[in-house]
Amino acid sequence: MRLSLAPLAGFTDAPFRRLCFEGGADLCYTEMVSAAGLAHGSSPTLHLLETMPGEGKVAVQLFGAKPDEMAVAAKIVAAHQGVVPFVELNLNAGCPMTKVTRCGAGAKLVEDPGLVYELLAALKENSLLPVSLKTRLGPRPGDEKIFALLDAAERAGCAKLIVHARFTSQLHGGEVGLELLEEVKRRARIEVIGNGSVTNTASLSRMALTGVDEVMVGRAALPDPGIFARLKDGAAPAADYVRRHLAYLLEFRELLAQKYPRDHIPGPDAYASVKMHTHLFRYFSGRPGAAQLRHRLNSIRTLAEIEAAIAGF
Repeated sequence: MRLSLAPLAGFTDAPFRRLCFEGGADLCYTEMVSAAGLAHGSSPTLHLLETMPGEGKVAVQLFGAKPDEMAVAAKIVAAHQGVVPFVELNLNAGCPMTKVTRCGAGAKLVEDPGLVYELLAALKENSLLPVSLKTRLGPRPGDEKIFALLDAAERAGCAKLIVHARFTSQLHGGEVGLELLEEVKRRARIEVIGNGSVTNTASLSRMALTGVDEVMVGRAALPDPGIFARLKDGAAPAADYVRRHLAYLLEFRELLAQKYPRDHIPGPDAYASVKMHTHLFRYFSGRPGAAQLRHRLNSIRTLAEIEAAIAGF
């Protein structure tokens, strides 16, 4: 079974993706990239498109609600030259966070399969990359939109449909709708990828029984980038990925500084402390002293302090 890393805002940058590739992922998605940001020339948005040595197959996920901006964004992605070429262009129609839905994007699109079709068509017409859709079952239980969304994806020429098998109202919790996912796979003429609370071999097996072509792992990878290999064959965790993550962050920061000399790229201390603040507590959650670490993270400002925190575990 192929396993991919889900796009996770604030997490799935190049250093973390590299760890996940080393941990057995077959495909990794970027963080959500704003189509409006790309269309309006935002340099920090361009940074989200950067890849680094050691990565495998990388797909770009875009979010937005305007076909004209999506068309421009598709052209920019197609022209973007990073270390690793992209293999797929994905439309986010599933993120339930207010900062995304309030502009009509993300999971708000679930309510309008017609607009989803227009956005997908804009991507398809302006890029040679395969296009895919990531979405949900519908706004709420009893209001399934997934089959209309499947139809929109197929009419737009998508290569695959990624289904977070929950409703928008469930956010990231609650029961995963495996029966509906199985029905989607039965009806689909394109590949279907399943997503939603795959955390161990038991949950992977349950999702695989729906017949999906691939399974996407999201939040379970945050504390454990080696989960992919263990889900596949029970492989032992790679040694010391916390320190490797820090090394990759510093390598990636240097890549950004060289490629974008006119942009403000924080120095190594500031860059690493902000980025590792996002990950460190998750890496050490559940271990003795994790609560104290959460408190310490608020005061960590230098590489030396990060190293000390890691050494403490």
